[in-house]
Amino acid sequence: MSTTKNVGILKAEPRAKLGTRAARSLRAEGRIPAMIEADGGSPHVDLSVDEAEFMASRRKHQHVYEIRCGGSVETALVRHLDWNVFGESIDHIEFRRVDLKKKTDVEVEIAFTGHSKGVLNHLVTHVTVRALPLDIPDELECSIADLEIGAAVFASALKLPANVELVTPKETLIARISELKVDLGPAPTAEAAPAEGAAAGAAPAAGTAPAAGAAPAAGAAPAKGAAPAADKKGGDKK
Repeated sequence: MSTTKNVGILKAEPRAKLGTRAARSLRAEGRIPAMIEADGGSPHVDLSVDEAEFMASRRKHQHVYEIRCGGSVETALVRHLDWNVFGESIDHIEFRRVDLKKKTDVEVEIAFTGHSKGVLNHLVTHVTVRALPLDIPDELECSIADLEIGAAVFASALKLPANVELVTPKETLIARISELKVDLGPAPTAEAAPAEGAAAGAAPAAGTAPAAGAAPAAGAAPAKGAAPAADKKGGDKK
């Protein structure tokens, strides 16, 4: 777990045009559409930031910024990131103004550590904490090491850094440990028994004698001891 120790600097540009088409053009130019939400006496601001610069700062766990745009400077933290459907790039950023000397409420992700004796079922992925902007953690750790099947995990189990308060109620259920179920697939079905008796009119298998009374196949020699077939012209003349 790490915390932000300084304020990042972002050089932003005001957005002259809004809408989907304008946003796509910005992304094609390597910029991310963004906004600073309105608060008490400060207006909503639409802007854009350099994608490479912003992503580099995020890899350093930065989330509080001094945003310089059009001659003004705003201190803000990242409130929300809209990722594209593939999770490969950011489509939009929402910033919220903050006072570095005042505590603020913000959602922080939960990071489960260790291995339980069953399957971890996440019920809550984020909780709300209250802290000074520069003390906001990237995530809160929660150990599930060696927890038995059926165990319940509550928000009170989260490890809080110094100067960070938990706003989410401590009795909030955030996870459960359930039994591992193995899917063996559908049960095998018995092979269908062959139909009783041969199908009507079916030819006998090779090497088997025809049934009694059955006419031999065309061109086949009569069975041993069988009377020759009658002449089609009515037999011998007297």
